[in-house]
Amino acid sequence: MTCYRNIFPSVREELYYWENYAHQIPNEELKQQALASIDTKTFHCEGGAIYACLANQRRKDAVRFIVAYQTISDYLDNLCDRSTSMNPDDFRALHDSMLDALCKDGTVRRENYYELREDQDDAGYLRSLVDTCQSVVQSIPNYEHVYPHVKRLADLYVDLQVHKHVRLDERVPRLTNWYDQENNHDFIHWNEFSAVTGSTIGIFTMISYALDEKDHSSQVMESYFPYMQGLHILLDYFIDQTEDEDEGDLNFCHYYKEENEAVDRLKFFINGCKESTQKLPDQTFHELIVTGLVGLYLSDLKVDQLPKGKLVKRELLKHAGQKAKWIYWNGRMYRKWKKRKGYGA
Repeated sequence: MTCYRNIFPSVREELYYWENYAHQIPNEELKQQALASIDTKTFHCEGGAIYACLANQRRKDAVRFIVAYQTISDYLDNLCDRSTSMNPDDFRALHDSMLDALCKDGTVRRENYYELREDQDDAGYLRSLVDTCQSVVQSIPNYEHVYPHVKRLADLYVDLQVHKHVRLDERVPRLTNWYDQENNHDFIHWNEFSAVTGSTIGIFTMISYALDEKDHSSQVMESYFPYMQGLHILLDYFIDQTEDEDEGDLNFCHYYKEENEAVDRLKFFINGCKESTQKLPDQTFHELIVTGLVGLYLSDLKVDQLPKGKLVKRELLKHAGQKAKWIYWNGRMYRKWKKRKGYGA
């Protein structure tokens, strides 16, 4: 209940600020994608902000960082997904902002993240998001102990965004070569490694702990990479299969040979999460995240539109356990409440 009473209202406050800022962007394309990323991906910020609970007294600072960082991620994903550019250097220039956002010393890799694209003037929107993140990490004591781990996750995230947005015929070759170079877990496939790197929740966990002056980054890295982050993004792709097919977007669940394999692999990641979270501090919290990911993602109405979607949903909820079923029904009711209130997706 803490999330509904404290965390989610803070998320909406932060998003309201960034939405108002986005309305002031002079360039129409940048404005459109900034507003769309907030309107359609509020759920990403709400889900990520649950980790702010780990920051205890500095919960609001954690929410501020998480919303700003996730907003950068969602905004850039929109820009790259809907871009006429297929230039990997352009995608990397944009995503340098996500690396800069984690720098305590205020370092920026480039003065203009848009330097390789036609659309330019965002009235400082992206830089302000970066500055907000930096202002939070600058307040973290002993951040240098956490930074190598969050930097590693951010580097992999940026690499993924570059590889998956290039020309269609280059994507899979680039991703499989990258998998061969970077993957240290022989029990996950190339598409699953790509999914694992596409999550920001490991970063949010480490930053939230660090704000409470705790360094559990090594333990979080072992548990969240690959299991929790893999479950997170594979569920995200699983429910978006129809939408991504219509839009021509890359979806890592499409590379399973059949739907049964996708379900089996999701169960594998659920099992891995359950086992690895036993080694984490705040074990009960992280176990709840596992069931929460399953319950909340499957509560999305898009699942019912998938072939055999309702059957798959029942199977995965049963595998995840009774708490996942409770979160599923709670998520359904919350989505209906948000729709009535006119909040984003």
